[in-house]
Amino acid sequence: MIALALRNLWRNQRRSATTLLAMMIGMLSILLFGGYSRTVYYGLETDFVGRSGHLQLQRKDYFWFGSGDPQGYSLQNYTELVTEIQQDPVLAPLLRVVTPVLQFGGIAGNFDAGLSKLVIVQGVDVEGQNQLRQWNDYQLAITPELLSIDPAAPDQAEIGIGVARMLQLCTQLALKDCPQAEAGSAAIDAGTLSADITALAATTAQQSSQTSRDQTGARLELLAASTGGAPNVSRLQINRAVTTGAKELDEVYLAMQLKQAQTLLYGEAGQRVTALQIQLQHSADLELARTRLQHLIDSRWQQQPLEVHDFQTLNPAFGQITGMFSAIFGFITILISAIVLFTVGNTMSMAVLERTVEIGTLRTLGLRRSGIRRLFVSEGLLLGLTGAVLGTLLALLLASLINQAGFAWLPPGSSNPVPITIRLWGEHQMLLSISLTVVLVATLSAWWPARRAAQQDVVDALRYV
Repeated sequence: MIALALRNLWRNQRRSATTLLAMMIGMLSILLFGGYSRTVYYGLETDFVGRSGHLQLQRKDYFWFGSGDPQGYSLQNYTELVTEIQQDPVLAPLLRVVTPVLQFGGIAGNFDAGLSKLVIVQGVDVEGQNQLRQWNDYQLAITPELLSIDPAAPDQAEIGIGVARMLQLCTQLALKDCPQAEAGSAAIDAGTLSADITALAATTAQQSSQTSRDQTGARLELLAASTGGAPNVSRLQINRAVTTGAKELDEVYLAMQLKQAQTLLYGEAGQRVTALQIQLQHSADLELARTRLQHLIDSRWQQQPLEVHDFQTLNPAFGQITGMFSAIFGFITILISAIVLFTVGNTMSMAVLERTVEIGTLRTLGLRRSGIRRLFVSEGLLLGLTGAVLGTLLALLLASLINQAGFAWLPPGSSNPVPITIRLWGEHQMLLSISLTVVLVATLSAWWPARRAAQQDVVDALRYV
C-alpha cells in the first residue's frame, strides 16, 4: 500500500512538490519560532535564577508583608541554617550556592547638594552573589554582570543609574547620557530635613572622611531606621552606577556589603537576614530540593516559622512573559496546522477527482472500500512524513545560519544586548512533537477525501469522463 501511494504521488510531481513546499514552510515557521521561544525561556530563567536563586528560604509571610517590616520578618541564626542546608545528604549534591541577602528600604542622600532619594537596599555577600550570577546551565552566549563591590572594602556599594541621576552624582561617576536637572528644580532643600538627621549625617561624614580620603568615586549617606526605631546612617563609597534594564528599578537600586547593612539595620549585635538564596546545579532538581527543604522546615526548623518559594513565585514576570510566548507559539501552530490541513485536503480532493475511473477499476478488481481509504490516507501520511523531515532539516540549517550571524537584541528587564539564537539542536521533545503534529494533520486531512473516494459507486466511477 505504501509503495502504491508513493507511485501515485510521483505521478503528479508538480502538485506533490507544491504541497510539500507549503508543509516545509509551515514546519520551518513553527520550528524557528519554537526555537526562539526556548531561547527566551532559558534566557529569562538564567537571569532570574542568577539574581534570586532557584529557591529562597524566608520567614513565614515575608513574601507578603516583609518589605514593610524587614526587622519583624527576618531570619535569625541564619548561619546555622546555611550550614545545615550545605551538609544535608539530600541537598548537598544538588547545591551550587547558598547565600544570604538582607533587603530593606532606606533614604540615600547627597546632603552636600541637599538631595535625598528613597531606595531599596540589598545587603549581599559579594562573593556568593557573584557566584550566583554566573549560573549558566543552558550554556547561553551571555556575559553575567557581576557586582563591582570589593569584598575587602566594607563601605563600598553600587547604585542604579537613576539614583545617581537624581542625587547628581553623574559627574563623580563619569556617567554618559546622564541629564542634569536645572538648578533648584529637583533639589530638596537640606533645611527641610530634620535637624537631628542632618546632624547625624554630617557627623557620619566627618568620621568617615579620614578613612575615605584616598578613595575615588562618589559618596552618599544611607539613612535607615534601626530595630529600635532610631535613625542610623552609613556613609558609602559608590564606584559604579548600573542599569537594571528597568527605569523604575534604576531609580531605587542600591547594593552594599551584608555586614554593613546588618550594622545599619540591627546594630553591632544584629546577625539577621531577610532570605537565603539557594541555587542548584540544575533546574531539573528544583522539585526535589523544594520537597527536601519543606521536610526540614516541618521536622527540624520549628523554632521559627519558615517557608520556601521558587524563582517563578518570586518573579511573576517570568510566568507572564513565558506565558505570552507560549500563547503566540500555540496560535502560530494552530494557524500553520490549518494551512497544512487545507493544502493536503485540496491535494487529495484533486487526486480523487482525477482518479475516479482508476478507483472504479480497483473496486472492480476486488479492492474493498477500506482499501481505497487506506490508499489515499497512506498518500497523506507520506506527504506528512516527507514534509516533516524536510522542514526539520531546513529549520536546523537556517537556525544554524541565524545563530552564526551575530544578531542581537535587548530583551525586557535586561541591561545588555543578548545574541539572537534559535535553539533547536538538543530540543528533541519539541522537534518530535511538532513533527508528529504535522504528520497527524496531514493524515487527517487525507481522510475525508479518502472516505469520499471509497463511497463512490463502481458503475458511476467507471463511466466518469
